Amino acid sequence: MRPYLPVLMFLVVAFLFGGGTIAASTLIVPRRKNPVKQSPYECGVEPVGNARARFTVKFYLVAVLFILFDIEAVFLYPWAVAFRQLGLYGLVEMLLFILILFVGYVYLLRKRALEWD
Repeated sequence: MRPYLPVLMFLVVAFLFGGGTIAASTLIVPRRKNPVKQSPYECGVEPVGNARARFTVKFYLVAVLFILFDIEAVFLYPWAVAFRQLGLYGLVEMLLFILILFVGYVYLLRKRALEWD
């Protein structure tokens, strides 16, 4: 357990610092409430409408698909860096990876999952 003592000390100091900062701000900062401070800030524009508006499932579907295809780019960077060390095997594996993602993309286009109407 001795090697873990610095990690434990670090965690204790981190929690004490976080809790102490929150406690100090609660005690020190003056509380002056007014309607302007309580209203939401919308880039200098007066807020219009209900903030609890419902989004369609299509919005979430497009967001998840964007994240999915964005992660593809994250996997391409390490492959590009180690391209010469991986050789032909790495090239074939990455081509299979891109082919599978391309097939998924074509499937989404045929199902019209990326259209907003």
